[in-house]
Amino acid sequence: MEQENILKEILNVLKMHGVQMDQRFGEVDQRFEAIDQRFEAIDKRFEAIDQRFEAIDKRFETIDQRFEAIDQRFEEMDQKMDKKMDSLRNEMQEGFAQVNERIDRLDHKLNGVRVDLTETQENTNFLLSKSAQHEKKIQQLINQQQS
Repeated sequence: MEQENILKEILNVLKMHGVQMDQRFGEVDQRFEAIDQRFEAIDKRFEAIDQRFEAIDKRFETIDQRFEAIDQRFEEMDQKMDKKMDSLRNEMQEGFAQVNERIDRLDHKLNGVRVDLTETQENTNFLLSKSAQHEKKIQQLINQQQS
């Protein structure tokens, strides 16, 4: 009987130990469930962050596309400006060439006028000297007639 009592006590202790272990396992299970809930909450947060990053990535893609469009517009404007500058440069060179040609023609005319003026001056000087000679002769003739 004593063995029976010892066995009953051992069984009783084992039952109590089993109950305590069940309680502890229950507590551990509750802790694991709480940890699982926390991980799920963290996963949801990470998913929300991932969605935010995806939205930001889309915004950056949109901004990149806009910058590419702006770069393309600038490139087109640069090309237009280069064409305009080349066109203006060519027009200016043609205009300067025409002005230079006109100046050359005027220079030739001016040289011709100078030659004409020089010849006219020489003719005038010759005529003045002849006129002075005639004046002297006339004076001499008048002086001879008076004497």
